[in-house]
Amino acid sequence: MSRKLLTVEGYQRLQNELNDLVRKERPEITSIVSWAASLGDRSENADYHYNKRKLREIDRRIRYLTKLFEVAYKVEYSPEQDGKAYFGAWVELENDDGEKIKFRIVGDEEIYGRKDYISLQSPMAKACLGKSLDDEIQVQTPHGKKTWYIVQISYPQ
Repeated sequence: MSRKLLTVEGYQRLQNELNDLVRKERPEITSIVSWAASLGDRSENADYHYNKRKLREIDRRIRYLTKLFEVAYKVEYSPEQDGKAYFGAWVELENDDGEKIKFRIVGDEEIYGRKDYISLQSPMAKACLGKSLDDEIQVQTPHGKKTWYIVQISYPQ
């Protein structure tokens, strides 16, 4: 795994997930598996098979998050970023047709479950990086090049 960038909020959310998996979910599922195993014949024991599978999924996620934190780099806000779009910024764009979109530029691990977050690796984020208010950006889409204008940049404080 190469170095992964995370916002402060994303780092904390993933840290909370790991703590929850290790301290709460895994012990609960382990006790259910032990109980189901104590009932005897495991070949037709649905509780045992379901929870054993769930335990493997939890262990896989714990291993993934543990490895992620070995290479994760928490990017904190710096006042020098004000006025320009960098990692962690909320960016609002508008095109000539008056369409507006707003998103936050975050690391790959933070985009899941959020429609208003985009990956730092996405073409839109790459086009915005280092730009200021009222700057024009062009993004290649499947329907051709689109032009957008940056109308707002903000950072969570």
